[in-house]
Amino acid sequence: MNLKEASFGEFLKPSQVIFDLKSHEKVEAIEELLDSLVKQKLISSKNLTLTRIIDRENLESTALGHGIAVPHARVDTEGQMAVAVGRSAEGIDFSAPDGRPVHLIILVVWNPTIPGLFNHLFAGLASFLIKPDNRDRLFNARDKNELYNVLAQIPLAFPYEDRIVNRASLLRKLQEIELKIRRAPEARQEELQKHRALIREELDQSLLARFDLLMDRYGYAVSEVIDGVCQSCNMSVSTQMASAIEESNDIYICENCGKYLVSPGKKEKVVTKEKAEREKEKEKVERPKKTTGPAVKVRPSKKVSAGQSKAEKSRKH
Repeated sequence: MNLKEASFGEFLKPSQVIFDLKSHEKVEAIEELLDSLVKQKLISSKNLTLTRIIDRENLESTALGHGIAVPHARVDTEGQMAVAVGRSAEGIDFSAPDGRPVHLIILVVWNPTIPGLFNHLFAGLASFLIKPDNRDRLFNARDKNELYNVLAQIPLAFPYEDRIVNRASLLRKLQEIELKIRRAPEARQEELQKHRALIREELDQSLLARFDLLMDRYGYAVSEVIDGVCQSCNMSVSTQMASAIEESNDIYICENCGKYLVSPGKKEKVVTKEKAEREKEKEKVERPKKTTGPAVKVRPSKKVSAGQSKAEKSRKH
């Protein structure tokens, strides 16, 4: 297959589209979609595939935000790739990064003997779904055929060499796991190795090769960009790159130190903001106040204040 000319429609048939999912829960919805693939004889083992998909979900949610999720697994399939799409009018909780329920589930299972195929499909989906007008076309589809026709036209795309769509969180997670493996007790090694394998099989080999080289040489490969500064080399990145990285889940490369650059997670941003606010309040408290009379020491204890009040009352009598 010529991936440069392929489209989503080559892997998706109308029979693999469920316009109105009956399930109201994530695992049940995934099972419902897998059933459609079993009927089409596109997968041979539903239980194995379900286990792999749930393992991946437990590692990190595959919800992209904006009401869309792409649960996936790399297992042996009867063909190159098996795809099923389900629409839920009510919405399903996928622990999405934006907190919204998922209304469109695009389930993908691909053969491990074809490297890079999922990344091309995912890059094409991401490029299409990032545009609000395209998402509206999917959500506003009136029936199964209309939904299928919109999806079938999505082209596969090649990820950029220095910007891999939607891989930042996975690469950050991989680095965290690699660092934990180095110091974890033997009892935890098997679980961590399993998580590492799940991530590595999903990423491009070229991306992993660079990651491994950086980890071996420096001990870490991924750095955050905070206030436009690479936290690895403390050098400012270009304004254009800093702006692109902000609120992004893409991967960039620092032109100075060569580390992968990612946007700090929401938790880190909140902590940084709260820290700045605390420092600001601290400055207000410690800043000396201007007074016209002699300085008066304020006693914070209510007990002392009460005692002082009694003494003053005694002096008056």
